[in-house]
Amino acid sequence: MTDSCPEYTLIPATAEDFDRLFGLRVAAMRESLERIGRYDEQRAFERFRSTFTPEHTRLVLVAEELAGCVAVKPEADGLLLEHFYIDPAFQGRGLGAAILRQILATADESGQSVRLCVLQRSDAGRFYRRFGFNETAQDDVDIYLLRLPS
Repeated sequence: MTDSCPEYTLIPATAEDFDRLFGLRVAAMRESLERIGRYDEQRAFERFRSTFTPEHTRLVLVAEELAGCVAVKPEADGLLLEHFYIDPAFQGRGLGAAILRQILATADESGQSVRLCVLQRSDAGRFYRRFGFNETAQDDVDIYLLRLPS
């Protein structure tokens, strides 16, 4: 049984948030990466460094505590949901679902699709499919998902 979703606030990230958001990424993804034999902290650092854009990233705060982050980048054909991590201590309480509903409502209002990728064999795939995302492609590591505006 899940607790009720805690109240949260989304605030803009800054370049100075990189280190703590990288730590959050590792905490949220390490188990999934290890499951597929792909955990490498240096590779994870480099990938996050190359894709982290503070101007598109929001910190998720619950009672002033960092509970997660989300990055939504505009693209020519819609939105890219690139980094969406909830600290394991806050998972299972509806927080991720509430934030995703907010993102999707905004996308729907503007008629934009949302795309993302998830790791093979990750629980995230089931999560996103519940919100209408469909697989468009996959490779050895990732599954690519798309949700059209409703």
